[in-house]
Amino acid sequence: MSGTDLIIGCGILQKEIRYLVAKNDWQPRLSFLPSGLHVDFDKLQNSLEKCLQRHREESAIVFYGACHPRMDQILDNVRVIRTPGQNCVDIYLGHELFCRELERGAFFLFEDWALNWKEIVGEIMPGDPEIMRSIFCGAHKYLLAIRTPCSGDFSAEAAAVSKMTALELRWVDIGLGHLEATLAETLSRAKAGTP
Repeated sequence: MSGTDLIIGCGILQKEIRYLVAKNDWQPRLSFLPSGLHVDFDKLQNSLEKCLQRHREESAIVFYGACHPRMDQILDNVRVIRTPGQNCVDIYLGHELFCRELERGAFFLFEDWALNWKEIVGEIMPGDPEIMRSIFCGAHKYLLAIRTPCSGDFSAEAAAVSKMTALELRWVDIGLGHLEATLAETLSRAKAGTP
């Protein structure tokens, strides 16, 4: 599939995206931003705008959900196509499964977040661990760790996050099918010039 020079995306699923690009012999180069940026809207906007500016002469798609309240306005200025979906979990799991688990009270955990939890969450919730527990338990009922075919063993890190948040740890194994279909469809839209 040609017509797109670059995929700019959140690093949370970079292993999976790199695998799919190689598997399908898709041509775009890849540029990933740190997954923890979405906890700070200013940092996310600044980093994304700098990356888009750096690659302004290239045809690109953006692998992001609506992780910033102004995501569509940020991208309108540069005329790129974004993957459809509310966030990376929605994009990966599919909307139906995402909504079902969200309604049941899940807080979703991918490998990248589990491995970098203290750095990401520590920036926005420093201090008293009881405050973190009360915030997470007030909004969620369990921690759903998502294993992909590209995941390493992050069971120890997920258990540590479970302990820090006081949320029961559950696991789910999900293949790459929905992510692959979403990327293929977005690349096709980009090739056709369809928003």
